[in-house]
Amino acid sequence: MSTHRAFRYYDLVMVAFVTILVCSNLIGPAKIAQIDVPVLGVLTFGAGVLFFPISYVFGDILTEVYGYARSRRVIWAGFAALAFASVMAWVIVQLPPAPFWHNQPAYETAFGSTWRIALASLVAFACGEFVNSFVLAKMKILTEGRWLWTRTIGSTIFGEAVDSTLFYPLAFYGTGIIPDDKLPLVMLAQFVTKVGVEVVFTPVTYKIVAWLKAVEHEDYYDRKTDFNPFRLDA
Repeated sequence: MSTHRAFRYYDLVMVAFVTILVCSNLIGPAKIAQIDVPVLGVLTFGAGVLFFPISYVFGDILTEVYGYARSRRVIWAGFAALAFASVMAWVIVQLPPAPFWHNQPAYETAFGSTWRIALASLVAFACGEFVNSFVLAKMKILTEGRWLWTRTIGSTIFGEAVDSTLFYPLAFYGTGIIPDDKLPLVMLAQFVTKVGVEVVFTPVTYKIVAWLKAVEHEDYYDRKTDFNPFRLDA
């Protein structure tokens, strides 16, 4: 794939993707929400679940329009941003507070994720996003570009399954923060909610994808793509 072609909106989509990821880690994790949903019953979930499905929507858009390799660069940019935000949050929490500033406990609650949770988030994000992008790229070839909804939802099912399956055991198993016997329920709630958001956003995804393909004059098929996730070239 040529790295010299310029796109009008690729960088903007990248910025939006990374911004959503950073928000999901800084705004969402400190709050555990609980709602009563008909049929499913009471769902308990981290508020960050509201952000992550949107990142998968952007991941779908990137792969569908620009291809896996360009999406891979964005995923690594997001990974670097998450890692930097996690490290800086830890550094700032550790700074000794001024004697007249009495908000340290609240600040630690909001931004003081443990190294285990931060690492679990990074691992789950990278694995889930790469699975999502890989499945979508392969399904696009299989469907010959038809039925976009099948690959946006299908790839999200695989990607979010990997994300949820990795994150919760890595972050919380044996810690007592979430009882071990409740982890499967929390994982299922997160998975269902994230996939549900993808389904709800499908009409929006269709419009954005169609618009980007028209203005960028690009509709990439990954027929000769090297799917090695550790490369950065596009």
